[in-house]
Amino acid sequence: MGEQQKYYRENDKYADFLEGWDVSFYAKYADTLCPEESGGKSLDVGCGVGQVMQRLIDTGHEAHGVEVSGPNIEKAKRISDRCQLYDGRTLPYDDASFDSVGALNVLEHVEEPEAFLDDLVRVVKPGGKVVVSSPNFFRALGLRDYHPRMRGFVNKWRNWQRIQAKRRQMATDPESVRFDRMEPIRRELFQPDDDAIVATNAIEMKFFLEQNGCDVLRVECTDRYVAKPIDVVLNSGPWRYLMFNAFVVARRKS
Repeated sequence: MGEQQKYYRENDKYADFLEGWDVSFYAKYADTLCPEESGGKSLDVGCGVGQVMQRLIDTGHEAHGVEVSGPNIEKAKRISDRCQLYDGRTLPYDDASFDSVGALNVLEHVEEPEAFLDDLVRVVKPGGKVVVSSPNFFRALGLRDYHPRMRGFVNKWRNWQRIQAKRRQMATDPESVRFDRMEPIRRELFQPDDDAIVATNAIEMKFFLEQNGCDVLRVECTDRYVAKPIDVVLNSGPWRYLMFNAFVVARRKS
């Protein structure tokens, strides 16, 4: 188990923080994660205290969840007993076990993000959905950014240059592509996004899902529901790779 997983393993503040979140935050992710057939089997990786599982159950699906946090699992078990503690590395399920699998704001915290995405694809059935949503730490557009890596003109210019370098690397030496790592920020007042250790971004998330045998269906910069006209404007062009979040929906090839 890595240091990041150890940090969360017995973190009661983390569980209390998640329990207080507005359930609407999870709505777009949860609705996208829903299997296409009624009664489908879905896995939420990093299930927190179970809000996504509850929404899946309410829509008639069989919801499963895994978490590295013991206090989270204790709370999630109030919703379903189909959730369990895991090591943050290998999902405790057989290959092709689920109709859909997803991870919301998890990828930026894992020790081996490339292997993590591979494991998500492993446990979903051919034809099944994979939904991954994380912050876009390569933001080159936007104001009022919450993480130091995203703030200011200098960082945005640096992010833009890094995006171009990543694209060249994907084209010329795809085997060498890896997510950039970051030093976590530790605060006395718990803020989970501050301690991210992976510079997640939609370009590389799409790349690795395709490398692992998926067709990418959607790449968006909005991880929550917004008004339809705004959603169309934000997600209809390449600028969606440069702002806000990285919301990627893929399907494992049959």
